[in-house]
Amino acid sequence: MNTLAISTPHASNFPDIAREFWRREPLFTAAALLLLVLAVPTAVAGLLDERTLAAQSVWSKPLKFEASLSIYLLTLAWFAGYLPEGTTGRRWYRVYSALVVFMIAIEMVWLMGAAAAGAPSHFNREGGLLEAVYPLMGVFAVGLTSATLVYGRLIARDGDAGLGPAFRSAVSIGLTLTFFLTIATAGYLASGEGHLVGREATDMRGVPFLGWASNGGDLRVPHFFATHAMHFIPGFGLLCTLLAPNWGVLAVRLFSATYAVFVGAVLFQAAMGSPFLG
Repeated sequence: MNTLAISTPHASNFPDIAREFWRREPLFTAAALLLLVLAVPTAVAGLLDERTLAAQSVWSKPLKFEASLSIYLLTLAWFAGYLPEGTTGRRWYRVYSALVVFMIAIEMVWLMGAAAAGAPSHFNREGGLLEAVYPLMGVFAVGLTSATLVYGRLIARDGDAGLGPAFRSAVSIGLTLTFFLTIATAGYLASGEGHLVGREATDMRGVPFLGWASNGGDLRVPHFFATHAMHFIPGFGLLCTLLAPNWGVLAVRLFSATYAVFVGAVLFQAAMGSPFLG
């Protein structure tokens, strides 16, 4: 009886968490769930369609974006709970958040259209519509990423007073760094001819699951760490809050600075044609 009494609450945690995401930011939560649902037919298409680009299924890129953008939106939805009270109900916020979701939707239409056509969505030099709209998609990417900067500044200036100082600092810094590091790494990535650097670099037999090249530079690596500053830095801040609350803010700031330097070093490493692992 005691075992059942202890385990029962855990079984109901997921619905409670899902409702909390919805309460904090329903639009971002709904958009994330829609992306996850869309990932199912995309994965099926990848299994049935034998066409490839750069040794990968033509459907692998939209599938990866569906996963990453859903994580992005769910993270923002959760952090919306730390915004100043009443922010999500303001008209400017409703318009802005709808615009962010709109830009994500356009990005996915572009990616799915390219996959259906069997053409590269990024670094397309074949002319036509896909190459023409590529710069516009870059503008949209900056626009949807700007949500991290908006959230970071709002939380830093007037966030939830119930947050511990270290965690609040980590969330605001992590979100802000995500914007600037992502713009820097994505800008460098977009300025080249592709994400691989070096004669031997290939997408085949890369790092398991992540797919990073193991025999040359891969600019997706610094981009990955840049976009996930919004997870790594708050995660460190949470540990500081639990383990060392007295000096947690200083530790968060030092970790954040180190993290930014790390992303820069990984970008340099990839640009020189050296693999991140290998």
